[in-house]
Amino acid sequence: MHKSRLSTLVIDCQVEDIEQANLFWEAALGMACNRSEEEWADRYSSLQTNESQPHILIQKVSHESRVHLDIETDNIDAEVKRLTELGAQVVKRLERWVVMQAPTGHRFCVVNPQRTDFDTASDVNQWPDND
Repeated sequence: MHKSRLSTLVIDCQVEDIEQANLFWEAALGMACNRSEEEWADRYSSLQTNESQPHILIQKVSHESRVHLDIETDNIDAEVKRLTELGAQVVKRLERWVVMQAPTGHRFCVVNPQRTDFDTASDVNQWPDND
């Protein structure tokens, strides 16, 4: 068995300066923005959400602006296999996550657990590992 759930809504922003996106989304959604540590501050930030809600990440990107989902899991390989069997395709495997595309054309990522309550939360799906 492995587990997974929606982890994060990622707002991909094709902007020169991520602060422009930070200020807009902070005001638009009425949520304080957490700027990243200095090493990542020019590419990533997040909005403050309750722990029971998915994270909202603001990410500076070079591709067109869009929103994508991150699915967190305790077994990336098993979750990628499950989603592939549902019709998704692997777009790119990276060191810490896998970029996938749904049959509908939407991009999403499969990532390690991001929310601190992943191991104890009641809203985590459990899936059989079909070998």
